[in-house]
Amino acid sequence: MLDSTGLQFTVVVGELPDDTFSVYEFDIAETLSEVFTLTLTAFSKASHVAPADVLEQNVTLRIYQDGLLLRQFRGVVAEFCRGAAGDHRTRYEMVVSSPLWRLGIGRNSRIFQHKNTESIVRVMLDDHGVADTRFNLVREPEEREYCVQHRESDLAFLKRLAAEEGWHFRVEHGEERSELIIADHHRDSLKLENAPYNAMAGGSSRQSCIYRFETTERVGVAGVAMKDYTFRNPAYGLDHVEVAANLQHQRPDYEHYDYPGRYKQDASGEPFARARLDGLRRNTSTANGESNRADFTAGARVSLEDHFDEAANTEWLLTGVIHHGVQPQALEEEAGGEPTTYHNKFSAVPATVNWRPSNETCRPVMDGPQIARVTGPAGEEIYCDDHGRVKVKFPWDRYGTDDEHSSAWLRVSQGWAGGQYGFMALPRVGHEVIVSFLDGDPDQPIITGRTYHATNTPPYSLPTNRTRTVLRTQTHQGGGYNELSFEDEKEKQLVYLRAQKDHELEVYNDQKYSVGNDREKHIGNDQRLNVTRDEEIEIGRDQKTNIVQDQTLTVGRDRFTNIGRHYRLEVTDRRHEFSHANHDLEVGGHYTQKVQGKVVVEAGESALIHTRNLTLTGSESVVIQGPGGKITIGSGGVTVDSPSIKLNGPVAVATGAAAQIRTLESAAREGTPLVDICSACGDGA
Repeated sequence: MLDSTGLQFTVVVGELPDDTFSVYEFDIAETLSEVFTLTLTAFSKASHVAPADVLEQNVTLRIYQDGLLLRQFRGVVAEFCRGAAGDHRTRYEMVVSSPLWRLGIGRNSRIFQHKNTESIVRVMLDDHGVADTRFNLVREPEEREYCVQHRESDLAFLKRLAAEEGWHFRVEHGEERSELIIADHHRDSLKLENAPYNAMAGGSSRQSCIYRFETTERVGVAGVAMKDYTFRNPAYGLDHVEVAANLQHQRPDYEHYDYPGRYKQDASGEPFARARLDGLRRNTSTANGESNRADFTAGARVSLEDHFDEAANTEWLLTGVIHHGVQPQALEEEAGGEPTTYHNKFSAVPATVNWRPSNETCRPVMDGPQIARVTGPAGEEIYCDDHGRVKVKFPWDRYGTDDEHSSAWLRVSQGWAGGQYGFMALPRVGHEVIVSFLDGDPDQPIITGRTYHATNTPPYSLPTNRTRTVLRTQTHQGGGYNELSFEDEKEKQLVYLRAQKDHELEVYNDQKYSVGNDREKHIGNDQRLNVTRDEEIEIGRDQKTNIVQDQTLTVGRDRFTNIGRHYRLEVTDRRHEFSHANHDLEVGGHYTQKVQGKVVVEAGESALIHTRNLTLTGSESVVIQGPGGKITIGSGGVTVDSPSIKLNGPVAVATGAAAQIRTLESAAREGTPLVDICSACGDGA
């Protein structure tokens, strides 16, 4: 039944009959970028309304005046309470919220890759069935390479991203449906009829007006300076500065500086800085008041008129409205003369202000490093990009895949990193790594360590080899490994180097080896030594060289061998020496040659033996032969065989040899033979 005010409130819950509940009192709080809440007290003739018929059911609250619909609110029941029962009616209380409320119930952790903020938000809205959504954006958001929701509700994540982009959200309750609006401006927001100011009116007045209106000016941030860093261009500052206009009421040097700005390119840095400034200054010029305008809603624009302060008679943007209504007629037992009342309290900013939410929303801070596993394409052992970055999968990631799409590229901390120098060891697919987060930001992971586990065990068993320090690699797509290890066990100290295939050592200046004891080298195939200049080898004691087959020695110029004591050369088969020029042999002491077979000395021109004493000894005979004859000294005597014999100079004859001398002289004069020979020889046969 309508009273003198003409106001009437009704509510419909789910599939229950429309007249199940009679509205007694309600409070509705709606604020830009917040989930609206309706607290409702109602009475019903039904004394046992089941929670299952109410919770998460759609609710529509309508406000009528004189039978005309002024306003309606839609939501879902989040809380339901059965109160005291009277003679005829039972008291019920409900808390109703926008469907967006569902995003704040749970908590999730997941990774979004190569998506812009609108796409990320749509995923979360779709997950919770929030279908009636409209994005009203002037600036298309940039793609985020890597964006992490970590241990936060979908609602908190949405609000954090929206504030960063400079978006606000609000709900517009239309005639047929309620729509969630996400926008980065207010230019096309709902325009309400002008609101006259009447300080004498009240909540029960039938005249629609504002009866309290106050303005407040505050000192706030005058400018924003933001800075960030990208490894792709480390020298570039990524600085962005935004300065507020209309600072006539305050000093201009109140700057808000922040690093990191959470952007990696200017296309995001500039709007982020602008959004930060707008969010920080959203409440520097505000108004608040009270009215009985049921159509007042957060995000709408309304012009004030008839205010005693002419400056206030301008267009305002409503940022928050708290609606309150009481309908005593819902209590039949207590029905009396009290009228139905409605009023609201509102807050507003000048419509020229682009109201944005504060970016002070706390993002999740990673409390410490986390464990992750390196991933890559199927069949690949090492997967990286041109910066040496790898991809990982975190244990908490329920949605990521175990392949090259598991995460964004993560930089890997190395022991030393300079310009074209330093240390490089890439974690391989399947390795467990320790991931830290720059500034505690889940969107800024970096690999700072690696660790073994039950499957990936150390290269040597522990604690048996606890004194060994090891650097061991593993052959890519094959077996084997390279290794450099150090053994520090007392009396067993060792430096071990292993090359699975080739080993190259390049020294641009000097190299020195100092071995205190033995050195052993084994080469399975060939060895080649190329010394551009000199080589000097000094051996303190003996040297032994064992060559199984041939040895070839080529000396381009001179060769000098100095032997301090004995020199022995043993040749099993034939020895051949060839000198293209002279061959000099100088012996300081005696010289002995012993030949088992023949000795042949052949001189192309002449042979000269010069000595003090010369002895030719033959155990059987000695033959001296020339073109004119020969002398043979055998066991039977000396035979001189020559066509002619000439003796120049005096001849000394020893005792017993005179007759022989005369015979020789006579034979020489007469030309007769010294000895008788056979007739055949005499005949020249």
